Amino acid sequence: MEPTLEQIFGSYTAWEAKEGTWFINFMNGSENMYLLEGDEKALLIDTGYGVGNLRAFVEKLTDKPILVANTHFHPDHAAGNGEFEAVYMSEGEKLDAPSTLTPGAVPFDLSKLPHPDYEKIYVKDGDVIELGNRTIEVLDVKPAHCNSSLFFLDRKARLLLCGDEIDVGQVMMFDNSQNPEAPYDVRERMLNFRANMQRVKDLDDAYDWLLPNHNGYPIAKSYVDEFIGLADAVFAGTAVIEDQLNHPFVEMDPKADKLCRVRFKRVSIFIEKEELMKIYGKQEG
Repeated sequence: MEPTLEQIFGSYTAWEAKEGTWFINFMNGSENMYLLEGDEKALLIDTGYGVGNLRAFVEKLTDKPILVANTHFHPDHAAGNGEFEAVYMSEGEKLDAPSTLTPGAVPFDLSKLPHPDYEKIYVKDGDVIELGNRTIEVLDVKPAHCNSSLFFLDRKARLLLCGDEIDVGQVMMFDNSQNPEAPYDVRERMLNFRANMQRVKDLDDAYDWLLPNHNGYPIAKSYVDEFIGLADAVFAGTAVIEDQLNHPFVEMDPKADKLCRVRFKRVSIFIEKEELMKIYGKQEG
């Protein structure tokens, strides 16, 4: 029997990785969400595809009032926002909204969720989310993977949640906003990507676990150094360019025939090859 869409997109497993910190896994093990419990409240990081059953699942994990935040406004991370009354997010959501809200972006009718007009609470660098004896710091992210990313730093539990900006598989660095009005400059994106990685590296003493939203987790801090090296190798013209993507999901993207994979040591990005060649081997300045 073929699985239903609800089973494909909305079957979750969860485990408590450390006291009050839950890893929520879905999409056949390829995607992660996180639940952080304080003494008074809990914070759910990301909301999945909008199947409509996430809140009930999370409420079985915690009896505390649930706050919600998005690492970024893409369909696999923010489509389920309407299950909740309010969501913390980056103001860059305004640029990336078409990626989630365009008809067909997700296989569910998001208008049927309990709170389709949920409150969007824009947060920025230096803001904090208080959970009761547990403070989550908001870190701005320069547009790289997308326009709406945020990092969340939990100094007490020594966690840094980094969304899709860091990934042991690959980071998508092509324009994925589905918004023709969203700006995209390949040099700026790659410099932003490097700056974001440098900021994570500079916070090295504040966290032990680096938590991305796809593939393996937690991941070693050394991946950050290699992503910095990848950005430098692009400008130096020494990064390895592969035309074969070797990623079934990305190969379904309408832009797939324009994309290439760029590798440096263990890390890689997907980017439009024509855009890449505008900066490949061309040092900054």
